Amino acid sequence: MRTHGITWQSNLTAWTDNFSVQLKETDSYPVCAPNAASGGHCTNQLSGNDMRQTLGLATRAIVSAGALACAGSAAAQTLTKIEPPLAAVLGQTSGYPGEPVGQDGGPDEDHVTIGAGGLYQPAYMGARKYQFQPIPAIDIKRGPFFVNFQNGIGVAPVDDGTFTIGAGVVMTFENYERSDVPNRFNKIDMGAGARGFVTVRQFGLEASAGVTQIFAGGTKGLIADFSLSRPIVVSDRLFLMPSIGTRWANAKHNDRFYGVSARQSQESGLRQFRPGAGLFDAKAELGLQYRLTDHIGLGAAAGVTTLLGNVKDSPIVRKKTAPFGMGFLTYTF
Repeated sequence: MRTHGITWQSNLTAWTDNFSVQLKETDSYPVCAPNAASGGHCTNQLSGNDMRQTLGLATRAIVSAGALACAGSAAAQTLTKIEPPLAAVLGQTSGYPGEPVGQDGGPDEDHVTIGAGGLYQPAYMGARKYQFQPIPAIDIKRGPFFVNFQNGIGVAPVDDGTFTIGAGVVMTFENYERSDVPNRFNKIDMGAGARGFVTVRQFGLEASAGVTQIFAGGTKGLIADFSLSRPIVVSDRLFLMPSIGTRWANAKHNDRFYGVSARQSQESGLRQFRPGAGLFDAKAELGLQYRLTDHIGLGAAAGVTTLLGNVKDSPIVRKKTAPFGMGFLTYTF
């Protein structure tokens, strides 16, 4: 099983929690839903308080489910991104005098989001065979501490509204069974890694970068990821999150995941191959979230991932570019 996709989900929570504290409760903000009666103009208005609540709920619903899909690729996360993270977890001021941190959806607001969904994707990136798998969703925040699929279990001690820095222990979901790969030549298990990440928010965009060192299971390699996303508020209930991202890995990871050693070549008949260090995939994706109620969110995401560099020439790669899709339902307490 190889999880793909979406960094939009993690980026959207972090971006929104910091953006929302910049909305004054006394101000009104347009939500554009043009219609014939209005002559194509934006007629709906949300207060700063309503906008903060809308942003907070919708983005957590997106993040919590999408982060699992992101955890094994650039989203996430990613989708997805399971980037997944709660980056905005500690701040000192809201940006407006007299408004405390954490009020009405600010960056210091604690929450618990759970849910479930389904993901359709290749068995691993490069496989011809697709598979459907159920996915859980979890996004918990208590002060500076977080639990999610993108950044794992950890703490983000720095968050000034523009920069967020944190670290955690995260599951790595990139794996495959012998039955998934040509000639059953190898098996890669899921693992765990130490992860550090930094996020920068400017001009309505969010750029995130992270490094994960796998220390148990998996390939024991080092993976670096980068993503760029922008949340789009279509209405008070509908959100979109386009995102792009890429990943780099050291030789240990690429060689063990996509390489074929001399012994494996002799046993399987596959040609010997060592891709070495370098960029190994890139993705583009679009996430959608619809707020059904004040607590329930319904979402979907779709995107495409393509292999890069020497990895794409591996003998276990049957498709260099592959789409993926997912849907999910979440509940925020």
